[in-house]
Amino acid sequence: MEIGDYQRRAQASDRQAQGEHALIVPLLGLAGETGTLLSSYKKWLRDGDAHRLFREKTVEDLGDILWYLANVAEKLGVSLEDVAAANLIKTRNRFGPIPKTRKPISFDEGYPEEERLPGRLTVTFRDEEGERPVLRVIRDGVQVGDILTDNAYEADGYRFHDAFHFAYAALLGWSPVTRRMLGRKRRSNPTVDVVEDGGRARVFEESISALAFERARHHDFYRNVEEVDYDLLTTIRGLIAGQEVRERTAADWQRAILEGFRVWRVLNAQRGGTVIFDRIEETITLVSAPVPLH
Repeated sequence: MEIGDYQRRAQASDRQAQGEHALIVPLLGLAGETGTLLSSYKKWLRDGDAHRLFREKTVEDLGDILWYLANVAEKLGVSLEDVAAANLIKTRNRFGPIPKTRKPISFDEGYPEEERLPGRLTVTFRDEEGERPVLRVIRDGVQVGDILTDNAYEADGYRFHDAFHFAYAALLGWSPVTRRMLGRKRRSNPTVDVVEDGGRARVFEESISALAFERARHHDFYRNVEEVDYDLLTTIRGLIAGQEVRERTAADWQRAILEGFRVWRVLNAQRGGTVIFDRIEETITLVSAPVPLH
């Protein structure tokens, strides 16, 4: 039976099709039947094979849950077929594996070489002690970007956050902040230069970096963590809905965030280091830790 056909046929047994309680009844029923299923499972955990009706009861409970679910969807004017299709897309984008043979997404096709994000970026994060720690990011012996501090009352290592921007560049093929630091804005296309590489896009990226950092500080900066909060990923995708990077999935963003924090944790602990951000291979490699300048 098709799920859409079930949704239509299930309405024939609806006794609350109209009235002020038309929706609340199936919503309460959905919650109640879920509780019944949990109760059955509890009994199975307690009794094991002695609970001989567990499978039959589970089929019945799941059927009741499905009926209430179909009823709620019908009353809200939603197709279960659309719900199922949207959910598969969401779960694939969230949890689906990233194909190892996938060609890296590039937003630089057709642009001059000097306007493209570098395929391989090697930078050194150099910490300098003082009244407040100061960080410089060095590439080929030249400082890129601004001198950074934590901009906080207490040192928390946020001065190393350019690691996040470089991670986005390497693993997502997107980073307006990195483009600005390296002088790789796509000026040959004035619209792209303003919309994708301009100030507003950089604000989006800096907001993502700061928001992820605040979430991470409550989770040991994602140490031994394989997933980030889905609501964080949803917020990020809302911020970049109008940007070219919207092509990247939630799983892509999750990997970029976790890899960025993996490198950040080492840089913060070692007070700096040299890192290779490879956009072609979509990898980040910590090469060495420099001696901090005093």
